[in-house]
Amino acid sequence: MPARIKKRNPALDYLIIAVLAAVMALNYQVFILSNQFAPAGLNGIATIIQYVFHFSLGYMSLLINIPLALIASTRVDKDFVLKTAVNVIVFSLALLLMQRDIIDVSRFLYHTDDGRSAILAPVAAGTINGFIYAYSLKAGGSTGGMDYVSAMIHQKHPAYSLVHISFVINLIVAGVSYFVYDFKIEPVILCVIYCFLTTRVSDYVLKGGKEALKVEMITAHPDEIIDRVIKELHHSATIIQARGGYSHQDKTMLICVINKHQITRFTDIISEYPDTFACVSSVNETLGNFRRDVH
Repeated sequence: MPARIKKRNPALDYLIIAVLAAVMALNYQVFILSNQFAPAGLNGIATIIQYVFHFSLGYMSLLINIPLALIASTRVDKDFVLKTAVNVIVFSLALLLMQRDIIDVSRFLYHTDDGRSAILAPVAAGTINGFIYAYSLKAGGSTGGMDYVSAMIHQKHPAYSLVHISFVINLIVAGVSYFVYDFKIEPVILCVIYCFLTTRVSDYVLKGGKEALKVEMITAHPDEIIDRVIKELHHSATIIQARGGYSHQDKTMLICVINKHQITRFTDIISEYPDTFACVSSVNETLGNFRRDVH
């Protein structure tokens, strides 16, 4: 019987988003705000405003995201908007409580001006925020800011690439950092490191655990290969009758989805059968009855 895809628990989703938002606020307070560099996106702009005008990022986040949430609520999925709004509100309130020392996290602050490595701040912050961003998306929300803008643009222009918009904003933040933080190149580099790690980690969390490989092969030995794939790799294959474009002879095409680490063993299997041709492509996500653990 095919495996069922579990439905998410809405209450659990909101709890996860709230916890992630609180952790993100701690991440900002400990690693970002105390080390004079701006992160990515609209929060990067808000961070620069706090540094220059001493106007709290907590308040600035609300001022940026509330209007965006109201606009987005009329154009995109309301559940996404509401969950993202919960993230923004919890993040802002938690950050304000930390900045007012109502929640004292001073003992955990990572200062680079006391001899510690400056590069570790964006490395830690980018890695943590990458996980937070990915799991916020998994819960059906986001971290706000550019995500609201992206959702609205995607709703109107589904085929439009949003990478360029995020790239331009991050480029602006990195460039402005040079002038804001005393004409130093280090804040620019730290911003770039943060952006890179946030993107890579979130991509890994969203895709890495669910990625697989799709193998399409033409063979004269379909039964033998399928039998070995089932016994040795614990996967099966779909059989499609095909016809050779050059020889005009009837052929058998097999389509099989396997785990990434199984490709070496799969190659060994098909190499034992002559007249077999295969091509391999990446699968970003597998759903339903696909076993990732072969043991």
